[in-house]
Amino acid sequence: MGVPTGRIRNVALVGHSGNGKTSLVEAMLFRAGLIQRLGRVEDGTTVTDADPEEHRRTQSLDLGMAPLEIGDHRINLIDTPGYADFVDDAAIGLAVADLAVFVIDATAGVQPDDVLQWRTAARMGVPRMVFINKMDRARDPFEVILADIRARFGQGVELIELPIGEQAAFHGVADLLTEHVFLYDSGQAEESDAIPPEIAEAEHAAHEQLVEDVVATEDDLLERYLEGEEPTAEELERALHDGVDAGEVFPVLVGSATGPVGVDRLMEFICHVGPAPADLPGAPVRIGEEQMVVPADPDGPLVVLAFATRSDDYVGQITTFKVLSGTLHADDVLINSRTGDKERFHGVVRLRGADHEPVSTVQAGDIAAATKLGDVRTGDTLCDTARGWQALLPDPPAAVHGVAIHAASTGEEDKLFAALGKVMAEDRSLVLERNDETHQTVLWGTGEMQIQVVLDRIARRYGVSVETEPVRIAYRETITRTVTAEGKHKKQSGGRGQFAIAEVRFEPLPQGTGFSFDSAVVGGAIPKGLIPAVGAGIEESMARGGLHGFPLVDVSATVLDGKYHSVDSDEMSFKVAGSIALREALPQAGVVVLEPISHVEVTVPVELQGEVMGDLQQRRGQLTGTEQGDTHDEVVIVAQVPTAEIVRYAVDLRSATHGRARFTAVHDRYDPVPPHLVEGLVAG
Repeated sequence: MGVPTGRIRNVALVGHSGNGKTSLVEAMLFRAGLIQRLGRVEDGTTVTDADPEEHRRTQSLDLGMAPLEIGDHRINLIDTPGYADFVDDAAIGLAVADLAVFVIDATAGVQPDDVLQWRTAARMGVPRMVFINKMDRARDPFEVILADIRARFGQGVELIELPIGEQAAFHGVADLLTEHVFLYDSGQAEESDAIPPEIAEAEHAAHEQLVEDVVATEDDLLERYLEGEEPTAEELERALHDGVDAGEVFPVLVGSATGPVGVDRLMEFICHVGPAPADLPGAPVRIGEEQMVVPADPDGPLVVLAFATRSDDYVGQITTFKVLSGTLHADDVLINSRTGDKERFHGVVRLRGADHEPVSTVQAGDIAAATKLGDVRTGDTLCDTARGWQALLPDPPAAVHGVAIHAASTGEEDKLFAALGKVMAEDRSLVLERNDETHQTVLWGTGEMQIQVVLDRIARRYGVSVETEPVRIAYRETITRTVTAEGKHKKQSGGRGQFAIAEVRFEPLPQGTGFSFDSAVVGGAIPKGLIPAVGAGIEESMARGGLHGFPLVDVSATVLDGKYHSVDSDEMSFKVAGSIALREALPQAGVVVLEPISHVEVTVPVELQGEVMGDLQQRRGQLTGTEQGDTHDEVVIVAQVPTAEIVRYAVDLRSATHGRARFTAVHDRYDPVPPHLVEGLVAG
């Protein structure tokens, strides 16, 4: 029998890289009796970091699943990567979770990615709580750590536990709800109502503050409290539960994942206070242009969201999914809303890291996985009938960092593109682009590490070594003056020769017009059937490049006159004549090199605005304005910047702002390159 929907807790562990999320998963599995010893991220022995690339880098790179049962509840832990390059995985983890536990490093305080992900969760309406980890290594007083959290996360932060002991002497927690303490000197929690004298005063004040804050959320509790009636711990828990569900209260617990201290208390708190899937409104889905919310009802229509896919060395593709509505049974056949194809859920399993546990049914709100599905990608929605429903995930982040790639071995290009198709089905934030002007295939993502991880996986899984090179800029050339030139082609080498003369007027066109060809030939100087060949020759020559080797654009060519020979003239001869006419005209046509200009929007903390604006100007950017960001302490800088100056901007901006800024860039137009920079440009 499966756990009822009301007893399920889908919990995403979220936070900056290195905060201890994966170690916390280990500690929770250990306290639940599912593992006998704690694995270490540094040793590659943790349950959720099962990928070789994760072992090599000693950090999470994908969503890791770790279900556990405590009492009559199941907690589906979702271990999200904290490094900024993998922000899309974190956002997807938040989207399928019913509660986000923000793991904060007590030694570092609230870090930039903690704040960014907190704001993401707030926009998505995900209930949140905080677990302050590494209390056994904290350098600052607890009051300072807590004040930092309140300052960065805003109103609603409610302290639920106080630490007992500092740094290496940290050995327990005081529960402000029950006013009991839990000491871990024996390795297991030992409960007592005797508050240690050194924290008694602080505990009493914190308890009173918590009670006042919680009763203020419910009129009945508040009225009774004002009449002198103290609420019970159960009543406080219920009110906290409602406040957490509503996204208005954010409880704070403390502990150490490596102790482990306070971890069992965190698990119990999640079960008692955290929301079940059915406690929340439901999952947003789109039907055509309309949107609706599908509640987590086991008896409702069957709707499944595939939110993660990965390749397994033994069973092939594994698709992790959440049942948004209805009840899935093994061997059910569902229809993929994206493809219209039927997919049989034959091998339904529950994942715990790399381990698979077969299951027969999965109810609404629960999470499981399926092996060997067909064309199912991350983000696909599958239904029991052809409903056409599409579950709504947050948009993937902008793909702002690119690298040109090609197979290291000749003849493996097809194999490389097949491998890219598979990894892109797993990671929707990747974009593959073929640029015919620079003759490069460019893989775009959110950052340098993400791209390197993808290439490492392609080499390991599919045996394709990939070579990279910097992204070339698609420079172009155009003319600025009207000029007339003659193209004369005459070739005689025995037998039939080649002969063609074409007089052509070349004129500049407005940007983006492309190529225009016309004829003003009269009197049959060039037969009508051969005139188009002149235009074809010009256009082909433009594509081969102008004076600097870059494609020539926005040119009008008009054939004015010419000569032909009844025997030696043909289409090829006039194509060559057209090309020669262009080459003769260019030195007098005022050729300029054009460079792509990107419209850039940088979201940055207000205090870093000047620094970022100065950097953009050093990159030859033109600042066009600023806008208020999503929050009061952020500003959006809008600028027009030469694309050549922002090839590595994703890396540079992150380094300069310590990960506190983000940006988008889209092509806007072409502008002339300053003359002093033209000499250093090299055509691809």
